[in-house]
Formats: sequence, structure tokens, C-alpha cells
Amino acid sequence: MNLFGLMETSGSAMQAERMRAEVVAANMANAETTRTASGGPYRRQQVVFAANRGDAGFLDSLDSASRSASGAAFGDGLAGQLARAALPTLTSPGMATTAPGVQIAQVVEDPSPPLKRFDPGHPDAGPDGYVSYPDINPLTEMVDLMGATRAYGLNSSAVQAEKGMITSALEIAKS
Repeated sequence: MNLFGLMETSGSAMQAERMRAEVVAANMANAETTRTASGGPYRRQQVVFAANRGDAGFLDSLDSASRSASGAAFGDGLAGQLARAALPTLTSPGMATTAPGVQIAQVVEDPSPPLKRFDPGHPDAGPDGYVSYPDINPLTEMVDLMGATRAYGLNSSAVQAEKGMITSALEIAKS
């Protein structure tokens, strides 16, 4: 796996968490929407993430690295272990190796039924006087937003740390 692949992995996670935050914001904005274009109340949306598998080169290097680390015999020496280990290489972003990451599989509607509130004067009230409201709990949405924000920040910190490592490696190479 190349060093830029680590940035791609964190970048894909940042994109997924940004989308998650946008969906939470849409849920909060529509918490009191009783009529949509389809005719019913707004339905809470949820983001479904999926693992984005890396290419075979990454998986092969991970497999060989784990085998060499666990199967090393005493007296094998550091040079022999390093020769067998799959170390990250500094390559350009356009190369064929891709890193694993996360992607958005889909955005799904929450299947829970709408909440019924008695409000006979509301324009969307049924003949019994009840209005269907979205089943959106602001506390749940805020916790989801905090989780998305925290994950986004952590991935941003990982990208910054990697940029520092690449800069340090280039400084070492110059000297």
C-alpha cells in the first residue's frame, strides 16, 4: 500500500461522514414536515456505509506481512524480516494500487410509523383529528451529528499526521 493510499482511506471516510451529517441536518430540518411531495409526512433518512475493499495488491501485502510477522523464527535477524515485510512505498496518487476505505451504500428511509398527534385545526389532520408527524427524535439526531463530526475530525487529524510524515520523509531524503 502506498502512503497516499492512507490519505485516500481517510478521505473516503471524511466524504461518508460529511454525507451522514447532511442527512442528519435534513432530518432535523424536516422534523415537523407533515406533507411531502409523495403526500405523507417526511420519513427519517439513514445513511448505510459499506466497506470499499482495496485491490488485490494491498490484500496480498497485508497477508504476507502478517505471515512474516507471526512466522518468524528465532535467529532470523532483522534484515530477513525486513526483506519479507511489505513496507509502504511512496508512490503517486495515479498508480494502480488503491487503498480500502468506506463508501455510502445507500440512503434508506426509516421504516418506523409516523407519530400521531391530536390537532383537529391542522390542515393535514385526518377525519379523526390526528396529524401524522415524522418519527424524528432530536436527541437521536444530535447524537448522530456528534458522531459524524467526531469521526470527520479524527480522519482529518489522520490526514494531517500523514502529511507531516510525508514531509519528514522528504526532508530526510534531501539530507
